[in-house]
Amino acid sequence: MEKSHTLKRYTSTLLCMVFVLFSLNAQTDFKEYQGKVIDGRTNKTLEAASLSINNTNISTITNSEGQFTLKVPNNYLDSKVVVSLLGYNTYVVPLSELLNNKYVIELYEAVTELSTVNIAAFKDAESLVRKVFDDKSKNVGGESVYMTAFYRETIKRRNRNVSLTEAVVNILKQPNSSKQRDAIQLGKARKSTDYKRLDTVSVKLQGGPFSTMYLDIMKYPEYIFTDESISGYNFTFNNPSTINNRTVFVVDFNPKNNQLQVNYSGKLFIDVQSLALVSANYFLDVSNMDKTKNLLVKRKPSDIEVYPLEAIYKVDYKEKGNKWYYSYSNLSLTFKVNKKRQLFNKVYTLSSEMAVTDWEVNSADKKIKNKDKLRPSVIITDAISGFSDPNFWGEYNLIEPDKSIESAIDKIKKNIEKQKEREKTANG
Repeated sequence: MEKSHTLKRYTSTLLCMVFVLFSLNAQTDFKEYQGKVIDGRTNKTLEAASLSINNTNISTITNSEGQFTLKVPNNYLDSKVVVSLLGYNTYVVPLSELLNNKYVIELYEAVTELSTVNIAAFKDAESLVRKVFDDKSKNVGGESVYMTAFYRETIKRRNRNVSLTEAVVNILKQPNSSKQRDAIQLGKARKSTDYKRLDTVSVKLQGGPFSTMYLDIMKYPEYIFTDESISGYNFTFNNPSTINNRTVFVVDFNPKNNQLQVNYSGKLFIDVQSLALVSANYFLDVSNMDKTKNLLVKRKPSDIEVYPLEAIYKVDYKEKGNKWYYSYSNLSLTFKVNKKRQLFNKVYTLSSEMAVTDWEVNSADKKIKNKDKLRPSVIITDAISGFSDPNFWGEYNLIEPDKSIESAIDKIKKNIEKQKEREKTANG
């Protein structure tokens, strides 16, 4: 009875969804393009390259194999695609040239020179970083924004995928000056989980769309940089780089004497013209096991301790109308689970990424009802169930799955089906 009720509730949720990415009518009024982005000199595939339809907010990104899928409404088929990646020259190509689904886009590294005058404008790298956060109201949009995003979460035990979750979510991002919290609403969603291998009875991880959204450090600086914590870091200028054919400062940071409660190291990429944060790549210092023990866990039994082995974070922003908006973020967490009286520990990796695929200034004052809001503490694998057919996503843009993920989905589904057959045989 409980399973029937859950299935009915899940089916009802899918039937009642009214989220539309491109304001399309009920018919399939879009065209799908596929291809790959590579380094034109080395032929290396390029991950997290951004593809955007010119003069719109429609976009997607490449996966770890450089592959992309881009769904475009028919009324934009005469448009151009802008392809960009940090450190590379931006490439613009008409959609009409992407008719071959094996189209390969080549990007070339940008050679950047930055005059000493630009750097001399600041006392040191720390003063530049402080200015970025002090003056963020000049660069970050001051209005409410309604976004559609694609979220993917994978969990591995050792090197094998054991849980895969995908979702289209609606995000209501409030202005930085607002005291209202950002809200996320779950739209289409599906998952496949091998619970026998995942052992979710033991540990609940800090996952879900909020974990990636909180990487928006311009909206949530308290998770890494505050007025007090900035003074706990060393900041130094590195060689400049380029994104969207614009020069960016590159600032390295690392903690002073590990005096902070939680220490990070990484790079900040800051637009030279506007002094807006364009991107940030950083990682958690996990060398002090006493400080980081159980840091990444929501719930666990008392006889278990969780130690992070690696924690890597990334966030990107896009510029529109001289304002910068949250665009993409990902995190990768590797940790070991120690259980008392067990000889061997278990090592898991959780990877989450969220890409904004369309957005609009919330001039219509759209709201997300309280009953539809995801809780920040949600365990995403508990919130949804069931994988569906390949056409499940319809007109929604998504991050093309890696081949390893596709094969893992099949293996997990087969394992679950075999387990069900064994249970039927045992009960029969």
